[in-house]
Amino acid sequence: MTTDITLSESAAKRIAQIVSAEDGKEALRVSVEGGGCSGFSYKFDFDGVASDDDLVISRGDAKVLIDSMSVVYMAGSEIDFVDNLLGQSFQIKNPNAVASCGCGTSFSI
Repeated sequence: MTTDITLSESAAKRIAQIVSAEDGKEALRVSVEGGGCSGFSYKFDFDGVASDDDLVISRGDAKVLIDSMSVVYMAGSEIDFVDNLLGQSFQIKNPNAVASCGCGTSFSI
């Protein structure tokens, strides 16, 4: 499976920090689920093993796992980590989203 989903340097650094402190966790798992105030929402978890149908994105010591169904909705996206006055969070910059909510975890296509 090929895609153009990328991982920012700040996200890669934060993933590597978290994974190094968590036993049994090796990667950030990102998935797209139905629901949320705009139709779809992103879900972030840390996982220890990749599934057969996962897209694996690596940068430095960081690894991201995305299931094959979610990849369709995330094509062309960048996974970023933002640290600002509102707090710290992983965010998806998705060029396919035509609308998103204020929290940045919900979108529509």
